[in-house]
Order: sequence, then C-alpha cells, then structure tokens
Amino acid sequence: MKITLKDGSVKEYAESKSVYDIALDISEGLARAACCAKVDGEVVDLRTVLDHDCELSICTAADKEGLAALRHTASHVLAEAVKRLFPEAKLTIGPSIEEGFYYDFDHAPFSREDLDRLEAEMKKIVKAGAKLEKFTLPRKEAIKLMEERNEPYKVELINDLPEGEEISFYRQGDFVDLCAGPHLMSTKGVKAFKLTSSSMAYWRGDSNKARLQRIYGTAYSKKEELAAHLERMEDAKRRDHNKLGREMELFTTVDVIGQGLPLFTPKGTKMIMKLQRWIEDLEDNEWGYVRTRTPLMAKSDLYKISGHWDHYKEGMFVMGDEEKDKEVFALRPMTCPFQYYVYKNTQKSYRDLPYRMSETSTLFRSEDSGEMHGLTRVRQFTISEGHLVIRPDQAEEELKGCLDLAYYVLSTLGLQEDVTYRLSKWDPNNKEKYLGDDDYWNKTQDALREVLREKGVPFTEADGEAAFYGPKIDIQAKNVYGKEDTMITIQLDCAIAENFDMYYVDQNGDKVRPYIIHRTSMGCYERTLAWLIEKYAGKFPTWLCPEQVRVLPISEKYEEYADQVLKELKARKIDASVDNRSEKIGFKIREARLARVPYMLVVGQQEAEQGLVSVRSRFAGDEGQKPLSEFLEQICEEIRTKAIRKEEIQEE
Repeated sequence: MKITLKDGSVKEYAESKSVYDIALDISEGLARAACCAKVDGEVVDLRTVLDHDCELSICTAADKEGLAALRHTASHVLAEAVKRLFPEAKLTIGPSIEEGFYYDFDHAPFSREDLDRLEAEMKKIVKAGAKLEKFTLPRKEAIKLMEERNEPYKVELINDLPEGEEISFYRQGDFVDLCAGPHLMSTKGVKAFKLTSSSMAYWRGDSNKARLQRIYGTAYSKKEELAAHLERMEDAKRRDHNKLGREMELFTTVDVIGQGLPLFTPKGTKMIMKLQRWIEDLEDNEWGYVRTRTPLMAKSDLYKISGHWDHYKEGMFVMGDEEKDKEVFALRPMTCPFQYYVYKNTQKSYRDLPYRMSETSTLFRSEDSGEMHGLTRVRQFTISEGHLVIRPDQAEEELKGCLDLAYYVLSTLGLQEDVTYRLSKWDPNNKEKYLGDDDYWNKTQDALREVLREKGVPFTEADGEAAFYGPKIDIQAKNVYGKEDTMITIQLDCAIAENFDMYYVDQNGDKVRPYIIHRTSMGCYERTLAWLIEKYAGKFPTWLCPEQVRVLPISEKYEEYADQVLKELKARKIDASVDNRSEKIGFKIREARLARVPYMLVVGQQEAEQGLVSVRSRFAGDEGQKPLSEFLEQICEEIRTKAIRKEEIQEE
C-alpha cells in the first residue's frame, strides 16, 4: 500500500500497519508526540490499522485534533481518579471541548478540596503510565460488562446505539470506559492538566432527567501552555460579565423573581437606554425604518398562522389550557407575526416597498434552567427587531443594506473584529422541521451565500441552524470562556407571506406575494451589554458610560465651584456627579478609578478662581489644567462621535 504523508512524500508497505507503527517508522520523536491521525481527512485513533492506499496526517498536540485526543484521554484519567476516590460515583460521558474537557458523574457536588484531591490522584495515574487498550464487544456482552460494573448510564448509552454499530471500550489498568476514542497510547502523554471547576448538569441536557455533577478541566502537552491558558482564564474571570456586571451594579437577579429574569439597576438601565435611543434614531432617521409598537402576547390563533405553534411551542410561555379554555394566549417569542398585521393595515403597492418596520421588542422564551447564564441567555429580553417587506427584485440590495447596518453598529461599538459570520442552513435530513421544499431552500440559501460573497465577508456554513421558515446570516461572537452565541441575525423568508395573505399590488394591478427579511441591527440588548462588559472589562467608551465625569473638590471649601461645574456638565447632557465626601483627594481619585469613570475633574482654589478644571482620565492619567469650556467642548465631541479612546497608560 502507498501512504501519502502531509508533506507529499509517499511511504510504501507490503503489509497492513497501524497508524502508530507508521509514525514510529517515520521517527521515534513523531511517535512519542503523536496523539491521533487523519486518514483521508477523517480523524482516527493511533491504533487504527491501515490496509489500503490513503493520505495520512499524524496529529500532535500542536494540532486541533491531536489536542482534542489528549484532552479526551485526560477525561478518562479524571474518571479513573473519581472511581478510585469516590467508588459510588456513576460514569456518564466525558468529551473534550474547545477549552479542555469535562466528565459528568452521578454523585453529590464536588468541592474545590475534592478537585484538588482528584488532581493529586490523576498525577499518580499519569505517572504510572498505563497503556490505553482498545477492545470491542457484541451488544449483549457490552451490556453485561457495564451491568457488572454497576454503570447504568453506560448501559443506557449502549442500548441507544444503532444495530450494527461498533461498541468499543478503552482499558487503562483496572479502569474501563465505553468510548469511541481516539486516545493517546498511554496516560503518560497527559503531562500538564488542571481541574478548573465543577457544576450541576442534566443527563443528556434534559431538565427532566437526572441531575449530575460536571467536572471541568483542561490539558496541554507542555506546562508553559497550561500556565498561559490558566492566566487567560484568570483574565476571563475578571472580565466575566456575570461577576463584573454585578460588582459594577449594572444588574442583579433575585430568586423569588426567577432565573433568567434580570433586574437592571439605574446604571445598567442607563447604558441600555443609551444603546436603545441610538439604535432607534439611527434606524428611523438614517436607514429608512418606520417604528411600530405591538402587544407582548397574543392568542394561539396568531402563532398557528405563523407556524410558531407547530414549530416553536415548546419554547413559548403559554397561558391557558387548549382542552379547557375558550382562548389560549402566549407571550410572544418574536415580533414578526404582529408586524405583518401592521403591514396589512393598509394596502401597499410596489411603489411602497421596501417597507421597513422596526421595533424595540421585549420577547419571552422558555429556556431550560441549565442553559441560562447571566445576561447572555435569559427568559425575557429586548432586541432591536425589524422586518422588511420587499419585492423579490429588492432582496439582494436590502440584504446588503441589513449587513451594512449591522457592520456599522458593530464598528461603532468597537466589536467588528470580534465576530465571525455563519450561513445557517436547513437540515435536509430533517425536512419536517421546516416550511418549503428543496428548491425553496436551495434558492434562499444561494441568495444569502451570494450576498456574503459579494460583500467579501468570510463565512462558514452550518446545517440545521436555520429558522423554520428560512436561512440566516448569523453574526457570531464568543464570550470570555469561548462559548459562541449569535449576536445579530439576518433572515430571508420567501414563504410566510402566503400564511398571512400578505401582498402588494404590482405595476399591472396584480396582487403579488412579497419576500420578508427578518433582522436585528444590534441584536439583544442584554446579550450586547454582557458582550461589552467582557470586551472592555467594564471600561466602556465614554458615550456609553453610566457615569462619564466625576467632579472631585479638594475640600469642602470648593464644593460650590464643584456644583457649578456639575451644572455645566448636566446642561450638556453629560452624566456626571460630585464626590463631596470628607475624604482626601487621593482616596477620591482611587475610588473613581475603581468605578471605571472615564474623567475626573479635580477642583481647588486655582481652578475655582480661574474657571479651570484639573483633568485626570482613564486614558492618559493626568491631563493637566484646562479651561472648563475647553474640556466641555472636547468631551461633547467625544460623546457625539462615539469615539473609542484608547488607554495610553495603565494605572495601578
């Protein structure tokens, strides 16, 4: 057989060989570093035997696939450690993930002390260096093995495997786990690891099933890489909006109100209102939108027409019982069907299109408790929602306009470099979830794909991520821990107008079905605020800050002048305050810095006598004395242009 390697060279063998043996034949160093391999593009275990011509790429921990195999092995080392120290624990699943690995156990919660003990036990297992041996069993024998080991979750997994599926296990010493691999050749390859946290999880992600305990960890081939990762994680913790947002008194949550229902304090509310007023003025005055205001709930009849009742009912808050009540209502999960009736309120001709409707929409979605986190996934949220009713010939131009608006919003917020673009398509293997046929989906997906290409936007494609009525351009971003969420979406819908009998009168006097673009310009205000907190570590651009200036009188003798300065700031709609506490000026400056206030104006005798302010900023430290009028002019211009001023100093 001929084995074509990554560099294009070819190895020839007269007999079948395992991937590991081929790596060893290339070099001992490569065999030691090897974690897994790709054969004709498919990731395989090092134990895989090759018996035909193919392309082979050996993966080390420097490769994404190799690092995943290393981390998967680390999860097995963790599972063995748990069974040693907590033999009553039941095994479930333990995959590698983007930032490390986890393993779920049916057990009482694990403390930090437990994790430290488990780490020590893992080090013993790694040092022993047991080989990982793969073996397969017929279904009955596989079930018997797991029943003998009292692992009911593994038995359930085996029973759920399709008939004919290979049932494989990996053994390391006395520990055996149901697993498809791939894995390292021995536990010795897990050289640098850390258990980072533990939390509750549901079996198979279903809140109606068993509550499990998930242990998170990470692993690398080098200690230096682990140290760098842990430092990144420390920075992530400092930036975590769920922690920092509460510390900055931007939002809070209360058990008796409910999970996923955040309360915004005056500071957080001010930030959201600034974003909302900006978006509304932008859309209404510069991008040609009309604004609507529609109900927060509707009868089930509306959602049956739109298709949400059939396709999305599980995600809705329903009020009433269909079998008993004359009318059943539901809180709205989206605004589109409401805005369709605004459009239908008066007859439209082809000259009236595009008809761009926008609304600051409060929506409700019944998220599972295990899915909710801070402000990024909540049960009540508000979005910059819009629907464009268009002629088919306007689709390309209007889609580009939606993309341009989204990019303008992102670049104004300083977030344009932090996003990726995804074409979210239907799942052709699960057609009952969607409206329309193959031709409809191919046509609409091609339209979005062409818009992205013409705009020169790099993008990926994902099956099964479309809305039930049409494909989407999803603008994605990751939080500080690497979890990806959709921030902005643009969706093309060529089907739903039929359900609502929406039409326009064309130049021939005929009634024609319009297309609809569903879009957000900034997305969800809550999620965007979380994103901004993490992006700027709470040091927001001046225009967005809930407190933009703090006036600091040196002593009570200058409080009157400080109040005059405050009055001038307020007159120009600058969010400012005066710190009149009987504290030393150094303490006041330090407090203002900790509060991440962009500007501090220190005032004393000279400033009061000459109409000056001594300016200290987050950006440049001590900026010296300035006439108050000059400072007012500068900060007003910074706020008006929404400038993102960079920090030139790092004060302790």
